[in-house]
Amino acid sequence: MEERYIATVDLGTSKIALSVAKIAGGSMEILYYKERPSDGVRRGCIFNPARASVPLRKAIDEAEEELGIRITQVVIGLPRYGVSQELSSARIDRGDAESCISQEEIDAIKNMALDSYPLDDPAKQEIYGASAQSFSTDDSINCTEEDVVGMPSGVLEGNFKVFVGLKAASRNIDIMLNKADVACARKFFLPPITAEAVLSSEEKENGVALIEMGAGVSSVTIYQGGILRYYYAIPFGGRSITTDIKLECGFTERLAENIKLGFGSCMPDKLQNMGDKILQIKDEENGTDQQLPVKYLSEIITFRVREIVEAILFKIQESGYADRLRNGVVLTGGCADLAGCGNLIKEMSGYNVRTGYPRTKALTTAGCPGINEAGAVSLTGMLLLAREDKHLNCIEEVPIASQRKEEVETETPAEPEIQEESVNLGGTVFEPVQEPRQKPEKTRKTKVAKEPKEHGQSLLVKWTKKAFKPVEDFVGGLYDQVQDN
Repeated sequence: MEERYIATVDLGTSKIALSVAKIAGGSMEILYYKERPSDGVRRGCIFNPARASVPLRKAIDEAEEELGIRITQVVIGLPRYGVSQELSSARIDRGDAESCISQEEIDAIKNMALDSYPLDDPAKQEIYGASAQSFSTDDSINCTEEDVVGMPSGVLEGNFKVFVGLKAASRNIDIMLNKADVACARKFFLPPITAEAVLSSEEKENGVALIEMGAGVSSVTIYQGGILRYYYAIPFGGRSITTDIKLECGFTERLAENIKLGFGSCMPDKLQNMGDKILQIKDEENGTDQQLPVKYLSEIITFRVREIVEAILFKIQESGYADRLRNGVVLTGGCADLAGCGNLIKEMSGYNVRTGYPRTKALTTAGCPGINEAGAVSLTGMLLLAREDKHLNCIEEVPIASQRKEEVETETPAEPEIQEESVNLGGTVFEPVQEPRQKPEKTRKTKVAKEPKEHGQSLLVKWTKKAFKPVEDFVGGLYDQVQDN
């Protein structure tokens, strides 16, 4: 059974996550998953590729050292913010009206719609992705892709929703990967991929709004009738909440983030026993103490979360599908675990709200618990989609240690020079003397001669006594005979 490996990178505003999965037949096993702070990223877009490449290279080095492999290319997602959605259509006249429409013709008409869409500024814009909305034939209109395949018709027309993003944002990803010495295997537009990892087919059919709240960007993706109908993103998220705590309380950003993760929650009126708690914060550097009531912390967080939710609900209303969301709202992303966030959305919108975690039943995740968290939905979606590409392999199965050993043996001369070193022990400097290799006997004799004294006697005296011992025994025996006679 042939094995292949997929490496995926989720580059966010506050963290970068790297995972490595092994695919053998129809099964996928997650071998590695770790997160580390990111750099050079703002609002989900890379603004400084050189700075962003440093944590990525470190993450790759750690994975290579732990797994004993070399990562040559990675799958990565495109930015979620700054993406606009446009409508495009295409039409083909089929020569044989009695032949059935094939999947290849559906793919062809989709490519036609993307190629023919007029970008406002081709030098600054590019198409990130597209979603088929409806198809029409001679006898039917507003058909789905599954329904139109296999239908006979002389005409095929398709309507698509095209997602247009900035070319500079995509180019900065390539620059970052080049500086990190790794190639780009695939770039994916994340919203539909995240939905595949979180939503069920029933939710997408009945109507659902997927709200993903990350560190720098919050987005809403609406599905209805099994089709992606609407997408929008705003530049606010968990980092905005941390900044509010930092500015309001005068903390450092790191301290504000830790307090948010440890004690942060929404809806201060429903804190119950925690509402009376007060955090005692000691600044060991300045020697000062500060008190922060948990209820006041919750008020700071609630104001910002309420602002984000209001913007998202406004976009849901603007989409025209607000009354068709039978399955309500699914909340995911890094902020989904914030206590009371789902209840606040339910109170403000009236929708049923559930927290969306990655559907990892098709994956083996033993030893990688972080892959099951709400913050890893995008990365899990990329793994599931990349698995479908049978020719994708991101790993060289060459142990790093073996390869480095071969490089050292190639570069090291046959007779390396011996360099003398000085070792300082307790203020005394000892300079080791290098003995010639061709006289090992002389070296050993020198070492024996320098051994310390034992019981106050030198080795020379001991050897002398040992040599004359037979003579002493003989003389002693003669003396005993004379005495007996």
